[in-house]
Amino acid sequence: MKRSIFILTLFLILLKSNLQGQDAQFSQFYSNPLYLAPSFAGLVEDSRITLNYRNQWPEIPGAYNTYAFSFDHYFDAFNSGLGLFAMKDIAGTGNLSTTNLGVQYSYDFKITQTWHMRPGVHFFYTERGIDFQKLMWHDQMSASGNAPSSAEVVPLERISALDFSTSLLAYSPDYWIGFSVDHLLQPNQSLYYIESGKYSEGYIPIKYSFFGGTKIINKGKLLRPMDTSLQLAFLFKKQDKFTQLDLGAYFYTRPIVVGLWYRGIPVVKPRFNQDAFTALVGIKFDNFSLGYSYDFTVSRLISYTGGAHEISLSYDFAIRIKPRKPHMVPCPDF
Repeated sequence: MKRSIFILTLFLILLKSNLQGQDAQFSQFYSNPLYLAPSFAGLVEDSRITLNYRNQWPEIPGAYNTYAFSFDHYFDAFNSGLGLFAMKDIAGTGNLSTTNLGVQYSYDFKITQTWHMRPGVHFFYTERGIDFQKLMWHDQMSASGNAPSSAEVVPLERISALDFSTSLLAYSPDYWIGFSVDHLLQPNQSLYYIESGKYSEGYIPIKYSFFGGTKIINKGKLLRPMDTSLQLAFLFKKQDKFTQLDLGAYFYTRPIVVGLWYRGIPVVKPRFNQDAFTALVGIKFDNFSLGYSYDFTVSRLISYTGGAHEISLSYDFAIRIKPRKPHMVPCPDF
């Protein structure tokens, strides 16, 4: 009975609130570069395929599952990159799903002897849907059990819209820095037709991302011929009133990669900004990388979520007869 009262109270609060969605996130955000920023489209020697899977908070019923696929290619003759991106995010017991299908373009130009600049754009189709039959409403709860039907108005099965993102990346052999702005068209993804003068109901807030880092290489010596590297990186995101900072480091000695990340705002209240620590282990060869990471929750949800599992797979392949010298981009692969 207490559980029913709690759910009813939460439902009433939501009715009085403006709901605004947030984007799915990846702990291995550099292993999903086209999701991070369209400037990364084609930032390879020739072509690349990337697969990502994230299972967030598996101990909670209806956990978040996110799948992503991307393909990108660099056109040397035009200094341009082209990318295709697809992502599906499924959340909650009602299978609230978000699907994005898009195309990306970037252009690479030299600004100094060592620095390159790379603007990018992303045009994509977005669709949101829900399985209404799997939802349970407050009027279905009673002392004798759950009623078979509800008086709630059935929402649309799905709603679709077009959206647009842009970004800018600057990089050298040792540093990179960039930003991206997502959801510039702010599509409305409400599953109900809302007749209201308040534009804030149902739209996706603009997301701002700022990222960068450096790569430190320790050259191999006679007794240790293989190079090792340390990469320090950050990602700051802001979407509506929510902010998030990721700070971390990767250590690489062929073929092993290990990494550690912290996600949160450690010096700013409220406490819910303290999110998780992420541990990463992976293998990386010349054209292939495979990574696994686990998020250790450190927020007030530490006893309930089960953390988050994430797997990434990337394969670079050349289709040209005569290979070219690729741009030296120090960004990590995970």
